[in-house]
Amino acid sequence: MSTLPLSGIRVVDISSFLAGPMVSMFLGDYGADVIKVEHPGRGDEVRFWGENKDGVGYQVENGAIYSTVKDGGNLYTEKEYGDFVLRFEFKLTEGANNGIGIRAPLTGDSAYQGMEIQVLDDSTDETTSIAALAVRRHASRGFNIRYMHRVDRTGYKAGALEAGLSESTGEFIAIFDADFIPPPDFLMRTLPHFGADPRIGMVQARWGHINQDYSLLTKIQSILLDAHFVLEHGSRNRAGCFFNFNGTAGVWRREAIASAGGWQHDTLTEDLDLSYRAQLAGWRFVFLPDVVSPAEVPVEMNSFKSQQHRWAKGSTQTCMKLLPRILRSNQPFSVKAEAFFHLSANFNYLLMSLLSILMFPAMWVRYNMGWTEMLIIDVPLFCAATASIGVFYVKAQRELYPDWRQRMKYLPFLMSIGIGLCVNNTRAVLEALFHKQSEFARTPKYGIERDSDEWVGKKYHQSVGVQPLIELALGLYFTATVFYALVNQIYATLPFLMLFQIGFLYTGLLSILQQYTGESVMLKSPEVAK
Repeated sequence: MSTLPLSGIRVVDISSFLAGPMVSMFLGDYGADVIKVEHPGRGDEVRFWGENKDGVGYQVENGAIYSTVKDGGNLYTEKEYGDFVLRFEFKLTEGANNGIGIRAPLTGDSAYQGMEIQVLDDSTDETTSIAALAVRRHASRGFNIRYMHRVDRTGYKAGALEAGLSESTGEFIAIFDADFIPPPDFLMRTLPHFGADPRIGMVQARWGHINQDYSLLTKIQSILLDAHFVLEHGSRNRAGCFFNFNGTAGVWRREAIASAGGWQHDTLTEDLDLSYRAQLAGWRFVFLPDVVSPAEVPVEMNSFKSQQHRWAKGSTQTCMKLLPRILRSNQPFSVKAEAFFHLSANFNYLLMSLLSILMFPAMWVRYNMGWTEMLIIDVPLFCAATASIGVFYVKAQRELYPDWRQRMKYLPFLMSIGIGLCVNNTRAVLEALFHKQSEFARTPKYGIERDSDEWVGKKYHQSVGVQPLIELALGLYFTATVFYALVNQIYATLPFLMLFQIGFLYTGLLSILQQYTGESVMLKSPEVAK
């Protein structure tokens, strides 16, 4: 039996019951006392609830069924394990696959009784009562857990973290977003780094993806994030350059937060902002690529765009805020150079948008100049640009997955979606440059963990405006450009043009289609962060 130090969640290892399915556990932050098992070969959906009157840890082993009742057409089977009575519900489902989704309860492991747990919630809907009830349930079992809901939502996530920190006492602060599922030994693998070096201010784990195989969009996002962590974080950490806390799946030393000026909410990326301020103050960071905390990546295009917009705008705001200070500091040239390229990376979207508009005129001019100039200039540029991106993502996949060759089929779509985001992220950069009031739009998550899960019909779809129409117009513009290239037999340009065509059509059409899919419950327009 193992434990999850952050929240005291006990991993219950069940094997060889109900005709012997082997069961592995996935833990969540919701505290729901439910385990769901799909029984191999029989299509039985099984749920059980465990109750412990003393609130102590438990381990389920083989046991005899002692009671079976039928209620409302469903069979219930109960087993007794010491202080526990486990109630199983059997419901016939068609086409069930082998698998399990588990939400395990907090239990009273004495090794973690001194831990302080805060649930920071700025929600304004019915989920507040659900979270508060879960916290009360675990508090009744003896845990030092608090539900903190702010009426004044100033600063949004940064404000909530600041408020939580002011009422906490711990020396080390582990932070997780609600959809993250940390491994059982997370703290045991991260905290020793703080003891090894008193100047370590933050330890960051790598993000995993519980739903990366759900759709083409989720697969692309997982590849993007893998490269960000494995190559960007990994190389910066090894080279002694600055890298950032990603807002979740990391542990901070409290002193590092305080000495850097605390959580500030004048940018949309409070994590990036604090990271650079802390490293400028002399704190060192550690990245652990082998410690993985899975989470859900957005399954809807509009949610993905909202997340990317916030990251691009916040990064640009942080660049404007801190880059002059970094360049004036006494940091080595290599650190300053990497910080410059890191913080200014989103300005590339301005150039990408300009390139998109000028693509057809440039091709027309090149075509009338003759083939020689096109072969000498355009083809090498195209190969250099696409090859560098390809090597970047191929290397990351090769480091992580044995089937990395199979994943390479997504590379053209990854490039296309990256291009398709240029309208969305150009808007974000311009808003930052012109100091438009910072808006915080939450990223909806739908609890999607398996291919059979559905987000359609659930609440919190992102509302969209005119942007998808602009993307669609650019997609049609490149469709006409592709047709022009075909008519004039300029075949060498087709792969490059189709990357733009597919990218803009995919992001634009999917945004429009998904906006009107499912329930008509849309997220409100983003509120202005104060």
